[in-house]
Amino acid sequence: MPYAPDQTLREARARYFEANGFGVTGGYEEKWVKLAFGPLRFGFPNSEGRVRAVRYHDLHHVMTGYETDWVGEAEIGAWEIASSCRDHTAAWILNLYAMQVGLWIAPRAVWRAFVRGRHSRNLYAEPFGDGLLEERVGDMQKRLDLDAAPPAPVLADRLAFAGWSATAVLLAIASGAPLYLVVYWAAGGLA
Repeated sequence: MPYAPDQTLREARARYFEANGFGVTGGYEEKWVKLAFGPLRFGFPNSEGRVRAVRYHDLHHVMTGYETDWVGEAEIGAWEIASSCRDHTAAWILNLYAMQVGLWIAPRAVWRAFVRGRHSRNLYAEPFGDGLLEERVGDMQKRLDLDAAPPAPVLADRLAFAGWSATAVLLAIASGAPLYLVVYWAAGGLA
C-alpha cells in the first residue's frame, strides 16, 4: 500500500494500522503476539524490547512498502538486518527468524531486500517521539536513501548476505524453533 509523500509518519502509520487490522494502537499493549502460518498458529510474548523495536519496525513498513504477510516480514527482516538494528536486541532476533523463514519461501525477495538495506538507513538510531512522527513520509524516504533503487550488489553484499543467512538458520536450529512450532501447533495454539 503506497503512502503519500506529504503524509506525516503518524498519519501513514495510522493508515497502516487500520489496513492491517492492528487497531488504533498497533497492538503494542497486547500481552502476546499471535501469528498464523497456514494451519499453524503460534505466538510469543510481546516484551518491552519487542514493543520498543516494533514502533520503528511499523514505520519501516510504511517507508519501504513491504507488506505484513510472511514474505513482507521476511523482506523487512532482511532489510533491517542489513541496515542494522543497532541496540534493539529484540529486532535482531525477530528479524533473523523472519529472514530465515524468507530464505525458504522467498529467497530472491529476501536477497533484494537485504541489498536494499545495505545501501540505505533505518530509524533505529532516531529518538522515538512526536518529532519523528511529524516528519513527512517522502522527506524521510529521501533521508534514509529509500527514494531510489539500490545499486547493483557487490561482493561485500554477497558475503554479508551469506553470513547473516547462516546466522539466521543457525539461530532457528539452535533455539529449537522448528520443534517449538510443532509442539505449539499440536497443543492447539493460543486460545
